[in-house]
Amino acid sequence: MTVLEVIMRSTEFLAGKGVDSPRLQTELLMAHALHLPRMQLYLNFERVLAQPEVEALRGFVKRRGQREPLQHILGTTSFCGLEMAVNRHVLVPRPETELLAERAWKFLQQLSTPSPRLPALDPRPSTALDWGTGSGCLAIALASHCPLARISAVEISREALDLAAENAQRNGVADRIQWIHGDGFGAVPSGTQFDLIVANPPYIPTAEIPSLDPEVRDHDPRVALRIPGGRRTTDARIRRRPGRAFAGNLPPTKLDCGSDRAGLHSAPESIGFTAELTQPEWKVY
Repeated sequence: MTVLEVIMRSTEFLAGKGVDSPRLQTELLMAHALHLPRMQLYLNFERVLAQPEVEALRGFVKRRGQREPLQHILGTTSFCGLEMAVNRHVLVPRPETELLAERAWKFLQQLSTPSPRLPALDPRPSTALDWGTGSGCLAIALASHCPLARISAVEISREALDLAAENAQRNGVADRIQWIHGDGFGAVPSGTQFDLIVANPPYIPTAEIPSLDPEVRDHDPRVALRIPGGRRTTDARIRRRPGRAFAGNLPPTKLDCGSDRAGLHSAPESIGFTAELTQPEWKVY
C-alpha cells in the first residue's frame, strides 16, 4: 500500500469514529510513524510502505480511533513554540492557555521596563508562581521569555511534577524554575513574594464530566479537571504590598471559571489587588 492509500483509508476510519479533523490527524500520525516532517508526506504519496511501517501506523490509528488524545500517542505537543512531553498524568495544554502565557510574560517583561503606564517597581528580578503547573507549560514559557525572572511552580501530583521538570530540562530552563510538591498555596513557603500568580485551575463540576469528549473524560487526570466538592469556584488566597503580590493566610480572591459571565467585581480593589480577564467566561471577585 502506498502512503496516499493508507492516508485515505485511515482518514475514513477515524471519521467513522467521530474524530475531529481526521485527515490532519492521520497525516500527523503517519509522519510520526515514518519519522518524517508532515509536509514531506506530500512528496512521498506514491511510496510503498514496508509492512513494519504499516503495522506501526495501524497501531497509532487504532488508538486514536479509541479516542486516545493525539498528543498522548505522539508523546509531545507544542506550547508557545516549545516542545512539551505529555502523558496521562497531566492535562494536554489547551490553545487558549497560550493566551494566558503571553499575557503573563508580557506583564513580567514590563516590570523591568519603565514607562508612564507601568514604571519599573525595583531593580530585583521579577517573580512568578504557576499554581497547579501540570506539564509545566506555563512556568516554562515564562522562564523562556523572561530569562531574568525567577519562577516557582506548585503541583499536587508527583508524577506531573516529574514530567514538568523533564520538560524544563528539555527546554533549557531547568535552573530557573523552583518546583514545589504540595497542595496549592499551602505548599508555598510562608512569606514568599511574587509579582504574578498564574493558574489554569480545575474548573469542571463532577456532574458535567460524563458529557465531556472521550479524549478529556477518559484520558485527562481527574484531579486537574474536577473541582473538589463539585463547585465551580477555586479559592486562592492572595495579598499585595505596593507592587508585589504574595501568598499567605489573607482575604480570599476567587477565580470563577463557570458560565456566568458577570465580569469583574470590586472586591479585589478593596484589598489592593488588580484582576484582569484573559477569557470572557472568567471572573475574579
